[in-house]
Amino acid sequence: MTSFLTQRAHVHDAQLPLHRRHSALRNCLTVFAPYGLRATYHHLTLSAAIPRRLEADPDALTRAVEELHEARVLWLARAEQYTAQRRAQKEVGRRAVPNPRPWWMQSWWDSPHHAWYEDPSLHPSLRLPDYVCRQNAILDGAKPPGCPACGNQGPHMLRSTGHGWVELCQGCARVLTPCPCGQRHQYVPKTPYTWNAIWQRAHMSDDGTPNPHWPRADQLPGHPCR
Repeated sequence: MTSFLTQRAHVHDAQLPLHRRHSALRNCLTVFAPYGLRATYHHLTLSAAIPRRLEADPDALTRAVEELHEARVLWLARAEQYTAQRRAQKEVGRRAVPNPRPWWMQSWWDSPHHAWYEDPSLHPSLRLPDYVCRQNAILDGAKPPGCPACGNQGPHMLRSTGHGWVELCQGCARVLTPCPCGQRHQYVPKTPYTWNAIWQRAHMSDDGTPNPHWPRADQLPGHPCR
């Protein structure tokens, strides 16, 4: 199993070729990725300003892995508390897993933010540590304002499933009100994407800013569900 801390050290190692350091960042994401591997990587390219040409700013990789590391530390602390709570519950005969499950144990398809898996550009704009803190607080019973995922308090977006409607956050496409049929529906990106294009940062410019010519998938009114 890939060691997060080992891979993090590789990202920091300026003696390694840039492509090796970049691959080490990806390996860190296979261990911990709050928005899902692809969406979390897409987020880090923006938050750490990772340029299309890594040579233009090698330190961007360090900024990215440190944001990820900071979030992981917060998650590990809460996960350890949860493990201790579950152990105590089992000792008194409460073996069933409480519902809803902790945010890190939810499957992507069953979670209300499965759109991030289907369109990695729709992740929240929150820094990863802020997102983890928000989710941990909700797990502890807090009810922060706005969308549970990103905090957006704007009007919701309605999407037709062909036989009903789902209500989505206009900031991150999280499902706020599911379809009346009770089933999950696939989120269909308006702009098709490929993982290779995201991995090669086609959506970024050489100076670390978003590529103005790259199609943006933030025009939610055109996004159907099925």
